[in-house]
Amino acid sequence: AGYPVVDARVILYDGSYHTVDSSELAFKIAGSLAIKKVVPEAKPMLLEPIMKAEVIVPNDFLGNVIGDINGKRGKVQGVEPYSGGNQKIMALVPMAEMLTYANQLNSLTSGRGIYSMEFSHYEEVPAHLSQKIITERATLKKEKIEEK
Repeated sequence: AGYPVVDARVILYDGSYHTVDSSELAFKIAGSLAIKKVVPEAKPMLLEPIMKAEVIVPNDFLGNVIGDINGKRGKVQGVEPYSGGNQKIMALVPMAEMLTYANQLNSLTSGRGIYSMEFSHYEEVPAHLSQKIITERATLKKEKIEEK
């Protein structure tokens, strides 16, 4: 899909250098070809950032907001009382689902909800979304090549 490969280890066995037949470029090309061959065999996976979100909402909107978080592939970790008759929802939500959350929360709570989030960890992208991302990326690459 054209994304960086991370947490990979490569070991070269039985390589040699000769001033006449070898060059730095030749080793780079050989390494690149080897990586292209073995990466698919390693069953790579796409990872996505997961955010730790805290959402504060009035009691009246709690159910709708929890439903919305669940609909965003979020995992509600807990709910606890918060000042002023509000509730604090703690959840883990993929970053991709939170990009426009301010507007969505505003609509869900009539402007009375607030949220904050921070990076938590990476998780594997679900298979059905992973394939969609890979297909879209390939299409974009193809369109860029055709533009040139």
